[in-house]
Amino acid sequence: MSRCGRAFPLGPIGPIGPTSARVGWKEAARHTVAPVLWRKKTPETPAQDVHPDRPGAKNRPTPTRREAEAANRRPLVPVDRKAAARADRAARREANLAARQAMITGDEARMPARDRGPVRRYIRDFIDARLSLGELLLPAMVVSLALSLVQTSWALLTVFVLVYGLLGVSIIDAWLAWRKLKRQLVAKFGAAAIPGGSAWYAAMRIFQLRPLRMPRAQVARGQYPS
Repeated sequence: MSRCGRAFPLGPIGPIGPTSARVGWKEAARHTVAPVLWRKKTPETPAQDVHPDRPGAKNRPTPTRREAEAANRRPLVPVDRKAAARADRAARREANLAARQAMITGDEARMPARDRGPVRRYIRDFIDARLSLGELLLPAMVVSLALSLVQTSWALLTVFVLVYGLLGVSIIDAWLAWRKLKRQLVAKFGAAAIPGGSAWYAAMRIFQLRPLRMPRAQVARGQYPS
């Protein structure tokens, strides 16, 4: 019996009061939770793939944006700068060799951007098909250099006429060739399709020797493009 007149059940060693009830609850909770907390986890067997691989499909999960960015991330400053410089020089050397080989064989896919396109190819074929006076300018300069060593009046006069006369005639010939070429370009591709600098591109090719032209000539003499 308690002082307040409330009766409590008797336990094996005395009455069970509020304090003993709380102690008994804690003991029961400890013995109840402990086996749950310390229970060994059984290894879970991986679930079977319910979707078999399909031929022609990706058959793998699509990576997230974070995973894709982590895979493409590169350091801004390479760790070994000498090795990076050597690799860069080797890559540039291979690219230059590939571009030169393309200019020899006529492969436009690997040519520089200024030589690509049907308009530039038409200009090259037109210039290579005709005999331009500008091609004779470089050999004439070599002959003039040899004649300049001869200190005579006729030699100096020959050098003057050969160099300046041939240069003037070659410029007129190049201007006439470009006028004819431009009419054909406009008729075939339209005026809007002619890129800027086409006249200078044609003039530089006119004043080069045919064997030294790059890209190499792909047509024979007299084989004008249609």
